[in-house]
Amino acid sequence: MSMNREQKRALQKRGELGEDGTPVSTRRQPAPRSQTEERIGFRRYIGEVRAELRKVAWPTRAEVVNYSIVVLITLVILTTLIALSDWGLGEALLRLFER
Repeated sequence: MSMNREQKRALQKRGELGEDGTPVSTRRQPAPRSQTEERIGFRRYIGEVRAELRKVAWPTRAEVVNYSIVVLITLVILTTLIALSDWGLGEALLRLFER
């Protein structure tokens, strides 16, 4: 494998090449593990979950109703478009193979 000077210098900086340009065969060290993580109890977990849920910006009832209406209208429109295109393509194929 041929390398230019820039590649050789980068590999030497990372310690993958020796001064003479030969690859350094070192065994990769596994990533150091963090300190043994302390397991928390169920009550503390639930308390932290509740604390995070208090930070959530919940929508008002009116916003939920408006969003639901928008979703339902979009669903009806897209379902209608897909049904019409399915029917139209089916009719076109039937007429094409009818000859």
